[in-house]
Amino acid sequence: MKILKLNEISPVVNEVFGNKYTLEKDCADPAGIMLRSFNMHEYKIPESVLCVGRAGAGVNNIPVDKCAENGVVVFNSPGANANAVKELVLCALLMSGRKIVDGINWTGSLKGKGAEVSKLVESGKKNFVGGEIRGKKLGVIGLGAIGALVANAAIELGMTVIGYDPYISIKGAWNLDNHVKKQDDVNALFAECDYVTLHVPLTDVTRNLVCEKTISLMKNGAAIVNFSRGELVNNADIIAAVKSGKISRYVTDFPCDELLGIENIIAIPHLGASTPEAEDNCAYMVAKQMVDFIENGNITNSVNFPACSQNRCGKQRLTVIHVNVKNVLNSITDLISKEGINISGFSSQSENRKFAYAIIDVDDALPAKVIEKISKLENIVKVRVL
Repeated sequence: MKILKLNEISPVVNEVFGNKYTLEKDCADPAGIMLRSFNMHEYKIPESVLCVGRAGAGVNNIPVDKCAENGVVVFNSPGANANAVKELVLCALLMSGRKIVDGINWTGSLKGKGAEVSKLVESGKKNFVGGEIRGKKLGVIGLGAIGALVANAAIELGMTVIGYDPYISIKGAWNLDNHVKKQDDVNALFAECDYVTLHVPLTDVTRNLVCEKTISLMKNGAAIVNFSRGELVNNADIIAAVKSGKISRYVTDFPCDELLGIENIIAIPHLGASTPEAEDNCAYMVAKQMVDFIENGNITNSVNFPACSQNRCGKQRLTVIHVNVKNVLNSITDLISKEGINISGFSSQSENRKFAYAIIDVDDALPAKVIEKISKLENIVKVRVL
């Protein structure tokens, strides 16, 4: 099996691929594609591709809907880089509370002052005084893998943490420190916190979440940290707020031209997940998901199809991607039953998506003519025999 890599991928994937798969920079008929930052929106995906694996959480660089229409499953690696991002967010909180970056830059300007440096440092350090984060209120918007780690770490640092996430999972809730206070109104969170950090995906609802309206609710001198997506914050509004002093500092991992060179805006060059450990974790996780899908048809952590898996319990396995409408599966099982073949295992998921996914295990191999009939049924996108 060939896996095409559109970016350099950590060699840790070879532990998963073994001798069954080769990871190649250029091949005509790959079974899957792995990437990190490569922009696939204008990329022509070979017809042989069964799945795409993003070694990271965000998938803005992948045409997810187009892939779904062609029966291509897109995987990501949620949580695999969470610790790396968490650590940098904590660093950003410290930088937003104290004038660390300003002080470092000023100290660098003293080069060449010789014996005067020590005296200049002692007289100049008063210009870089800042507050401690201990005892302050931190608002965490989004309590997924990264947000929960940030919230828990902030509790350990002595902060009062207020969390907002109307979509928090049961697993996410269990992973959260019980000292994190719940807030059901995001506007109330903005109003009561000294620091706000964003950990939500970019959607039509979250775009410009931080804007003139929400900034106006905040305490004078509050700080905002954004390590999720640049578009969550309205740049014009945050620049105005920082210049007026309403916001003391804005720290972001998503630089753009208008944010650069503005006092009290700290732009980090998208370093959130840039650690060897995070790259290894993401690549390993995605590789495992891709192999399980290619070999067994199981779906875990897909962004365009529902999670669906089962242990093999028959001689042959059929996987079906279909438009999420009524009676599609009934038509398939009817064709199988007419052949007198028993269905030994069945799993189907739709989750209110446009496309649904089904795994069907049968006791005997299906005749080629039956598989062809299933493939030609109305609303069938892709059928695989495993």
